[in-house]
Amino acid sequence: MHQTEARRILKDAPIMWRRINSIGVILDCNSTYAAKLGYAKSEIIGRPIFDHVPKESWTEMNESLQKWFETGEVSHRKITFKKQDGTTFPALLHAVSLYDEQNNLIGSNTVIFDLTEMDDVRITQFQEYFQKAELRLDEIAKEHGNFDENEKSEYEGLKKMFDLLSSTDLKELKQINSTD
Repeated sequence: MHQTEARRILKDAPIMWRRINSIGVILDCNSTYAAKLGYAKSEIIGRPIFDHVPKESWTEMNESLQKWFETGEVSHRKITFKKQDGTTFPALLHAVSLYDEQNNLIGSNTVIFDLTEMDDVRITQFQEYFQKAELRLDEIAKEHGNFDENEKSEYEGLKKMFDLLSSTDLKELKQINSTD
């Protein structure tokens, strides 16, 4: 899949990011997602999202997909993820839909927060990254003016994702793990 300039913002981002199609197959992910799960990126692309959660979490993942289909967005969805070595970690999933120019659903951008890593240093790192990413997206829009169909979908989907992430209270995410 063509990688637009906007998507390059996510390449080595501190957040776990993946893009899925409308049936839950992973189309792309960043290096953080691959490293956290212990896979090479090539082992992730083309696989269903259920490959990265233990069977006990398939219901939660399915419910997350259902909510996404119904509303176009998922936030604060707690799901356990599974690494290649079989170990698991609690995570919070946020997803926003991507649409083509006819407003047909084509997939989602999904960010996953490892709740075991949510300390004050990490929260500050995420907040700074979100601000820089939003500024870079604004610069890209000004530089390009007219996007082609793929670039427009990419830009709008990422803009929506970073708007959701910027409005997320990350300190609240830290509390979610400490109360479980």
